[in-house]
This record gives sequence, structure tokens and C-alpha cells, in this order.
Amino acid sequence: MASEPPLIVFLDEASFPDTVRIRRPVAPHRWTAYSRTAADETAGRIADATVVITNKVRVDAATMDDAPDLKLIAVAATGMDNVDLAAAKARGIVVRNVSGYAMAAVAEHALMMMLVLARRLDAHRAAVRDGTWSASPQFCVFAAPMRDLSGLTLGIVGPGAIAEALAQRARAFGMRVLLAERRGASVVRDGRTAFETVLAQADVLSLHCPLTDETRGLMNAETFAAVKPGVILINTARGALIDEPALEAALDAGIVAGAGLDVAPTEPPPAGAPILRLAARDDVIVTPHVAWASGAAMQALADKVTANIESFLAGD
Repeated sequence: MASEPPLIVFLDEASFPDTVRIRRPVAPHRWTAYSRTAADETAGRIADATVVITNKVRVDAATMDDAPDLKLIAVAATGMDNVDLAAAKARGIVVRNVSGYAMAAVAEHALMMMLVLARRLDAHRAAVRDGTWSASPQFCVFAAPMRDLSGLTLGIVGPGAIAEALAQRARAFGMRVLLAERRGASVVRDGRTAFETVLAQADVLSLHCPLTDETRGLMNAETFAAVKPGVILINTARGALIDEPALEAALDAGIVAGAGLDVAPTEPPPAGAPILRLAARDDVIVTPHVAWASGAAMQALADKVTANIESFLAGD
């Protein structure tokens, strides 16, 4: 009796909007897609799966043990912190992510946040909306001090494809760019700058590193004490890179002039989460994890997920 074709289970299809077409592999297969999957539903849904597609649903060691036929975890993202990589390796399960699909999208989002914060767009929009401009005795309103990006130093933590795309755009604006070496590294590689030096010199600091045990809480009370006063902080990577109470304190003290955050430690953030307090501030911009989500970037991601599965099923 012929064996059934491999079962592919997509755990969180709703992480893509309806405008993005997710092409199914050309190889024979069975396909089951769920809009969303809660933690207590994961094991049951992938019990018979050969391939699992996940964007943010966690796949841990216990879940893998309940899926004896599982051979591939296709992560529909670049970050893989939702997969127990050591457990997958020990069980011979391949994990494939997608990199490079959102270089332009994330770089442009980070740059947009820098511009909005440096030019104090919030204060100047408010001056129009609240009637201050109409009541002004002169042609303009100096609602808040502004800075040009040109001439500022941008420190990028976590060099990679997105960092290079951001560096290219920042240089076009006339910024000096420093690529940070890993914190605590004994050797500074060519083209990098010591992490502590980047903290001390950067007027704008943009985070693009993965979330690991080493990077969790990277920006904390200690590192905020070492930054250049008045720095603008941008995070489009992972929320847990930042100790949020420490960021609040640094903003209150004027050490950090502004922050642009596209990510949170827990997503979506629960009521009362520190990031929601930050979002209410005039010196903070918070967007709901959408830096990656231009139409072109999302379609590229969907296409590469399918390509990863097809190459795996083909024995590549």
C-alpha cells in the first residue's frame, strides 16, 4: 500500500493578510492551515505532520516529541527564538528560516522613526491641530528643537542584511555609520567598532540583532548609563532586547531623547504592559510589529517559505 504524501501544517496562517498569496509546494503533499494556534493546541495539530510552518507559534522539545514524523520546521520569519533549536538538532529535525526578505522594509521603517523623532514631527503636528500655528504672530511655530540626520552618528547593533540596507540609506542622508561589535567581544573585527565605543559616540542607536541569551536585556540600566546623552533609540528586532523600565528611566532623565519601537517582549502586549506606557509618551513612537510588513516584503517571505519546503521535500 502506497504511503500517504507528507502532511504540511501551517500553524498561524493569519500572520499574513489576505492580500499575500502563499503558494503551496508543487510536490505531492497534504495541507492543513490554521488561522491561529494557541500553545495548548500545537501538539495535537502537528502530531502527524512532516512539515510545520510557524511564524510566531512556539515549537519546543515536548511538542517535537509528540510529533514523531516531524522532519522540517519552516519558520516564516528571520528570527527563530520561537523554536527550540537545540532540541530540533538533537532529534534530527531541520529548521529553516527566511532571511533577506525585508531588508528595504525594515530599513525604511527604522529610518522613518529616526526622522520623525529627530524632526519632532509630533510637536509640530500638534501645533497645527491645537491652533497654535493659527494664533502665531509669525509665519512659523518653533514647537520643539529639531535635529538634522545629516552629520549625526548612527550606531547599528547586529550587523546583517537589514543593517547593511539601513547603513546605505543612512549614509545617503549624510550620517556617519558605526557597526557595533558584539558586546564583550575580545577582538574587534575589521569594519566593526567596539560596542562600548558605539554606545559612547552614537547619536542614534538602532538594534538589529537576534534575541539570544547573550542579547536579552542588552539595553539596560548599565548600558543606558554608557550611551551618549540625547541618543535616539530604535528597535525593529525583538522587544526583549530592551529592559523597558530602564528605558523609561533613561527617557525621564533625558539620557535618551526619544525611542522608536516596533516590537515588544510579549506580543500582543497585555493591558498594563510597560510598552503601552511608553507608547503614550510624546518622545516615543510605538508601532505594532509591522516594520517587515510591506506588501512586497510579505510576498517575498511567503514565496521563500514555499521554496524552503520544496527544496527540502526534493531532498536538498
